[in-house]
Amino acid sequence: MGTPCHFALFELKPEFELDLASLADRYRELARQVHPDRFADAGESEQRQALERSANLNEAYQTLKSPSRRARYLLAIEGHEVPLEATVQDPAFLMQQMHWREELEELHEQADLDGVAAFKSRLKQAQQGLNDDFARIWQDSERRADAERLVRRMQFLDKLTQEVRQLEERLDD
Repeated sequence: MGTPCHFALFELKPEFELDLASLADRYRELARQVHPDRFADAGESEQRQALERSANLNEAYQTLKSPSRRARYLLAIEGHEVPLEATVQDPAFLMQQMHWREELEELHEQADLDGVAAFKSRLKQAQQGLNDDFARIWQDSERRADAERLVRRMQFLDKLTQEVRQLEERLDD
């Protein structure tokens, strides 16, 4: 593995629960140090390294600040790669997904902005619940399958939240 672990880059222990404010502060501090502009007068190879370090830092930060990406990354560094698009053996959650999609469709048809806001806040609660569940079980190696299932659920909610944002923008116009 050529690039350092995302957690090591920020001098953090690989844990799910992070202080996002101090992660952001540390990111800004490191970003200043590796910013390619600081190497404008340096040689070509030094400039290329600065660009690489900057790109790695950005990737690490984007991964760690997102709960679902952070959860997926934690599993990956332990050798449990969770595919992004995987067949989900999770019938209960599939039903929930269908229900949410239908509800979102109705909100769209009715152009119901208040309904969208309420839907969004319920999604946020569901996401928080998944984050809490993942934090509780991820270190228990007996529960890897549960952790992976939670990551898939988190990824779905991320996608749905994105769709809700797009719907809000369309209805706002």
